[in-house]
Amino acid sequence: MRSITTTSGTAISLDGDLLAVLEALYKELTTRYALDRTFEDTIREVNHLLDQMTEEERRTYLVESLFLNTVTYENERLGAYMRKLTKQS
Repeated sequence: MRSITTTSGTAISLDGDLLAVLEALYKELTTRYALDRTFEDTIREVNHLLDQMTEEERRTYLVESLFLNTVTYENERLGAYMRKLTKQS
């Protein structure tokens, strides 16, 4: 299994697990910047990770990311609808 590294050298296995990549990204940014990170800091680290991936790996993670975001969006919409129904009762 192939791996990539964060800018500080932490290895991330590319096994298709988007949450593992997100967790490593979060830890990298939190360790380096605490809560004082900027949009640019985050984009720089994301680009660093993407630059190490093949086109196939990028596609795999994009598909998983879009799926996860769609499910999250649906859950948030459903939650808002349920809160609205609860308030109307």
